[in-house]
Amino acid sequence: QVRLVESGGGLVQPGGSLKISCAASGIIFSICAMGWYRQAPGKQDEQVAIITNTGDVNHAASVKGRFTISRDNAKNTVYLQMNNLKPEDTAVYECYAACGYERHWGRGIQVTVSS
Repeated sequence: QVRLVESGGGLVQPGGSLKISCAASGIIFSICAMGWYRQAPGKQDEQVAIITNTGDVNHAASVKGRFTISRDNAKNTVYLQMNNLKPEDTAVYECYAACGYERHWGRGIQVTVSS
């Protein structure tokens, strides 16, 4: 059974930092591209960042220079380090795995940026 479990979300003040994690099981993690999407009320879903199985990364323009995606294949975990957070970053962040033709999703985790 495939499981993607996000952790580390919460409430943070504008300008603050947060690191969220996604632990995967039931997949061959090292061959999967991993990424983060976010969903906010009234806004279009956005792919925030992706990291390939070889470590190549791509970040959305809206977060470039502030967010960094990384992975630890030994821990089957992907991370999203978020710095200089803004209120518009408030959303549910969902982890996903792209493993060949298969796509798997986590349940999502709330990140709220507010003073």
